[in-house]
Amino acid sequence: MLAFLLRRFAGFVLMLLASAAVIFLLLDLLPGDPARFILGINASPDAVAALRLQMGLDAPALERFLQWLGGMLGGDFGTSVTQRLPVAQLIVERLAVTLPLTILAMLISMIVGLPLGILAARRRGKPADTALMILAQTGVAVPNFWFGMLLTLVFAVTLRWLPTGGFVPWHEDWVGSLRSLILPSLALALPQASILARVMRTALVDVMGQDFIRTARAKGMTMDEAIWRHGVRNALLPVLTILGLQFAFLVAGTIIVENVFFLPGLGRLIFNAVTERDLILVRGATMVLVVVVTATMLITDLTYAWVDPRLRVRA
Repeated sequence: MLAFLLRRFAGFVLMLLASAAVIFLLLDLLPGDPARFILGINASPDAVAALRLQMGLDAPALERFLQWLGGMLGGDFGTSVTQRLPVAQLIVERLAVTLPLTILAMLISMIVGLPLGILAARRRGKPADTALMILAQTGVAVPNFWFGMLLTLVFAVTLRWLPTGGFVPWHEDWVGSLRSLILPSLALALPQASILARVMRTALVDVMGQDFIRTARAKGMTMDEAIWRHGVRNALLPVLTILGLQFAFLVAGTIIVENVFFLPGLGRLIFNAVTERDLILVRGATMVLVVVVTATMLITDLTYAWVDPRLRVRA
């Protein structure tokens, strides 16, 4: 088991290093001069040169990459050129919106998707199964930003139950903060809940045909008891992989949803930084997203090994 953990952690570190190199290289190869873009075409050469010095663009690429990497390891992501604030401070402030939004969307996806998948598998081949799968396919096809606007029209504009957008800081009114995240989290969760329902149904249908389910039925269990005691846990193995991928997708999906609902989260911060060509802020915020996604995949692998002891023995 120790060797399994060490290999997974080594892969996690190598993935972060490779991602950091790719992020730095892609942003470094962007055409144009970031300093000239920020200051405008009428800026003097001295002002452009001073900004290039501040952004570290005068140093060789390898030196700048190593300095950036060393600064991140020490918690220093640099200073935003456009906002004049430490990048780490901006990221921490925005994560207070993005992480609760992602976690809430993930919970909604699991609460809706898993029971629907189990119900569809239990009613396999019946009208309820067909109706649920059609509903799930529709949910996969609907873009989350369009669904978000539809939710806003119904629950915010027409019924006036929830705010149309914006965010109330947690320290001012945590109930208002939570209400601000309901519609965005629903918009994010709909496609993921649909995918989760389809995967759960397929996995459970496969498990229901296994010998251990028939053995449990032969011992006197009803089909529902056999499914809940033995089937669901075995069907969760492929579902865990999907959950890890979904969390990563939800984190990345906040870039669109946060702009639709005017949420001051990490996704909107990255979007604004890209439009303003603030490369220091883009690099730092994108690297944080990579760390969150990669850590999620690591946790998924460890959870997979915990649920299936065969992986630990094989490792």
